[in-house]
Amino acid sequence: MDKFDQIRAFTQVVDAKGFAAASRKMGVSRSAVNKLVIALEKELNAQLLHRTTRAVSPTETGWVFYERCVEILSSLEEAERAVMQLHLEPKGSLKVNAPMTFGTMHLAPAIADFTAQYPELQVQLTLNDRFIDPIEEGFDVGIRGGGANLDTSLAMYRICDFPRVVCASPAYLQQHGKPKSPDELKQHQCVIYSL
Repeated sequence: MDKFDQIRAFTQVVDAKGFAAASRKMGVSRSAVNKLVIALEKELNAQLLHRTTRAVSPTETGWVFYERCVEILSSLEEAERAVMQLHLEPKGSLKVNAPMTFGTMHLAPAIADFTAQYPELQVQLTLNDRFIDPIEEGFDVGIRGGGANLDTSLAMYRICDFPRVVCASPAYLQQHGKPKSPDELKQHQCVIYSL
């Protein structure tokens, strides 16, 4: 049995002053609550509750344990709320690296909208065209074009497509001929962006 379920059952019984009321509050059967409390007492090797046909009340040991359990459950709920809040409202710093042109044209405007939506999040955008090791250089997010030889241990997602266009002047095509496939570009004089 889960220790937290046992502790919750015990504190509910103390708060509700009985098993029936605790079981209604927890939405489980009275016998399920009873089993949880009995298992807890057995595990602790201590009687936590005085039980009569009319009432349930904590023993002296039960009161001491109850007070600590309330603190523990309160801390647990606070921790759960903190984690949920992080998922609801991102906070902190987000370091993003992207190519210069893509970042200037597409990310800069999107980051302005993003930071307006999440004011507790600070975005640090670094734009450069060299391939980076995001882990070694401390980036949370790296955006790169396809065909890059990226570390396969990183989580990668396709975010968009950018069609490429090959252009030539009519004079060049007249002198060297028009390529019929991308493979034929290898035989042509091309001005390319090496990165």
